[in-house]
Amino acid sequence: MTIDNAVTWFEIGTERPDEAQRFYGDLFGWSFTEQGSGEASYRTTEGGEGGIGGAIRGTAGTGPNYAIFYVQVTDVAETCRRAEAAGGKVLVPTKRNDNGLTFAHILDPAGNHVGVFTPPPGPAGA
Repeated sequence: MTIDNAVTWFEIGTERPDEAQRFYGDLFGWSFTEQGSGEASYRTTEGGEGGIGGAIRGTAGTGPNYAIFYVQVTDVAETCRRAEAAGGKVLVPTKRNDNGLTFAHILDPAGNHVGVFTPPPGPAGA
């Protein structure tokens, strides 16, 4: 089952991922699992009951701190085209990671940063 055009993921980028994990764990009772490696920390959480999942990404001085939500869409490239037609800008062009997840980042006309993604294809026959 797909969930199109719904907010289904969030990401918090920080130079201090240990501190962020401790804060959100203490505040909301979230637990995290490290999915990254080396200096590329990526700690995922399922969040609270009925909530969406998300992650804390260690930025290690590569950029400013941020918080972003992701909308799951059917076609990332088409969503970027429509965002530009509606007055937005594409900040991060369509990319595909090693797992097959396709994503991009857009900027709305008011300057808000939003992510869009399509999950990797499921196993054959799923």
